[in-house]
Amino acid sequence: MSLIERETPREIKFTTDINPYAIGSVIAEFGNTKVHITASLEESVPSFLRGKGQGWVTAEYNMLPSATHTRSRRERSKVSGRTQEIQRLIGRSLRSVMDLEKLGERSITLDCDVLVADGGTRTTSISGAYIALSLAVKKLMASGDLKENPINQQLGAISIGVNKNGKIIADLNYEEDSTCDTDMNIVMTADGRFVEVQGTAEGTPFTREQMDALLDCAGISLKTVFEKQNQAING
Repeated sequence: MSLIERETPREIKFTTDINPYAIGSVIAEFGNTKVHITASLEESVPSFLRGKGQGWVTAEYNMLPSATHTRSRRERSKVSGRTQEIQRLIGRSLRSVMDLEKLGERSITLDCDVLVADGGTRTTSISGAYIALSLAVKKLMASGDLKENPINQQLGAISIGVNKNGKIIADLNYEEDSTCDTDMNIVMTADGRFVEVQGTAEGTPFTREQMDALLDCAGISLKTVFEKQNQAING
């Protein structure tokens, strides 16, 4: 008997080219969660990479004050530990599918601003940031600034959980996330390799059988994400 109760993600929508000034932009929506993502280009790299003949991809993440049920304060002078952790996750996930030498000595920053938070903001940010990055690379190749595509794998992310009945459900909304026994964020490539697995039992500890089912469910759910990404990138 299968442990997977729901493998279909919430309704996914990617609206591209929403910012005329960004080299790549998208609003990523998973259910009610909505994230505004832009890619910005700089013809320079951080000091630790200067002269090494490679580029850099990084990310910043922010949740707007009215993104949740109660207003959160803007992080003006210092970002929270949660925000740091999420933006580092987004950045290293994107770098995992990049050949930074092919990018040359230039930097691309992905800014992910959560407009509405209803669960899965970090995974929505990653899936959307991949699109914004891909659109940026397409423009750089079309202009002749890049000779080869530095992106070597398609990337997506999804949240998966174990509910109170011990069943696996995909793409958790806020209510499901707050009541699940286990919450897991999984970042994968389109060829089925794992970039990051973040899983925590917030209630009953999960079994090895449930762990395997969580990973299987992520792989199934992400097929839909990859399909939607390709549609957005290729028009």
